[in-house]
Amino acid sequence: MQVKNRQKQDIANPQNDPAIAAVMDRYAVSLTDTVLAAMDPQNPQDPVARQYLPAAAELVNTPEELDDPIGDEAHSPVKGIVHRYPDRVLLKPVHVCAVYCRFCFRREKVGPGSEALSAEELATALDYIRNAPNVWEVILTGGDPFVLSPRRLAEIMAALNAIPHVEVIRFHTRVPIAAPDRVTAEMIAALASDKAVYVVVHANHAQELTAAVKECLRRFVAAGMPLLSQSTLLRGVNDNPQALENLFRALTAIKVKPYYLHHPDLAPGTSHFRLPIAEGQALLRSLQGRVSGIALPRYMLDIPGGHGKVPVEPRWIEPAVDGNGYKLRDYRGGTHTYEIKKPKDV
Repeated sequence: MQVKNRQKQDIANPQNDPAIAAVMDRYAVSLTDTVLAAMDPQNPQDPVARQYLPAAAELVNTPEELDDPIGDEAHSPVKGIVHRYPDRVLLKPVHVCAVYCRFCFRREKVGPGSEALSAEELATALDYIRNAPNVWEVILTGGDPFVLSPRRLAEIMAALNAIPHVEVIRFHTRVPIAAPDRVTAEMIAALASDKAVYVVVHANHAQELTAAVKECLRRFVAAGMPLLSQSTLLRGVNDNPQALENLFRALTAIKVKPYYLHHPDLAPGTSHFRLPIAEGQALLRSLQGRVSGIALPRYMLDIPGGHGKVPVEPRWIEPAVDGNGYKLRDYRGGTHTYEIKKPKDV
């Protein structure tokens, strides 16, 4: 549930700091009982609090930051649809969330008062998918699709289930992490399908994986829905090897496959969260070999302007200087050669 305005003000800005008040006037703030229970709001370095409590640094914009950092608008043929890749589309039925991350790449587009798709607009979006036979996968995002009622989720699922060329339906959500009480038996039932249904949850620190969260995720597993995770590499939250290792191990142990570790996008007022890519690569390199491969996500960057995601993981192989084979680096930092000998002339 969303914390009432008075309580939200008291928690997010206990000192009545004018800078924090200005942040709260510009960007959405929402906290839930689950989030509050997982954090120490009196500790400014708490890794959960840092994700949700506004900070004065959000008023600092840098020249490279963009209102639409991943270029959704450039690939939106109809309202509520983003068609960036040939075989999949984003469907954004709602633009509100249970909580609002301070580093959100859609922070200029989401929040209370933002428009959800009307019945007519949703019908138009679904018609677009019906008339795009190359669309194999539909990814519901927003906002957070799991703030919708089970009835509305069931209606969307019925429409997608009836489209033959759609074979995979994916939900991107923060709700199981931040508001697990919203995941009821009725919601799970609304997601039933003969198609593959994946749920991708957003978690950035092992501290977020409370007992209530783990029980919520177990319900999806019991219903036969594979779980993946998305995380964002954040300064002051998970920018050290131990925090990442703890997170990825904890997720894997509860049957959530770490999928992507995102480099933070160039959203306004988020520079205090961003690390240099080289630092992120060093962190991923430190985990190779000491963490099982099934617990390692891909390190991804969304190219500004809508050009899609690309892996920016550390390199482990380079062509040999003499052109005969490759130079390899092992997980301990050692280097080795992999020779490819040219056949002798006959």
